[in-house]
Amino acid sequence: MSGAPTRRLFFALWPDAEQRAALLHATARIVRHCGGRPVPETNLHLTLAFLGSVPESRLQELSAIGRQAAAAWPADAALLSVSLAALEHWAKAQVLAVLARKDEPNGTPAPGLADLARILTTETAAAGFSPDLKPFRAHVTVARKVARAPRAIGMREVLWSFDAFALVESRTLAEGPVYSVVESYLLDDAQRVRT
Repeated sequence: MSGAPTRRLFFALWPDAEQRAALLHATARIVRHCGGRPVPETNLHLTLAFLGSVPESRLQELSAIGRQAAAAWPADAALLSVSLAALEHWAKAQVLAVLARKDEPNGTPAPGLADLARILTTETAAAGFSPDLKPFRAHVTVARKVARAPRAIGMREVLWSFDAFALVESRTLAEGPVYSVVESYLLDDAQRVRT
């Protein structure tokens, strides 16, 4: 397959403009003072399964996996909600990440988030793709090239809610990475696919 066209892809929770703006507002001061490069607002997302370079000819297989994962979502489940509540500096990766709370206010885990990530990773690996197999850690990267942890790392909690997840393409341009949704998969109606 050498020389065949490839695309750099990942499955993600893809927030709307209002959700992105809320996170940007909650983290702006810290990101400004961290000495790193802010992630553009339009690129903010929560990765569920990173796939890397995928032959373009296999996009239909990924689409089928996305539909199957959406179909596995329990019909009586609530929307997928993620409380973004804590900032962490990851020195090795040189990023500032906002982590999802491990538990919701009622003390139970955020329903389905880790399960959806596990299904997507397991199914793509079984189909011969090469997903990142590191343990899933729900986070949103808000700054890159951060050499040192900021002094203050507290933030106001931001809630993101989703009725879908997306297959996303990452392209590297001169001005930096650009992410675009290839396809979306509705969790509340597994028969519908948004493109």
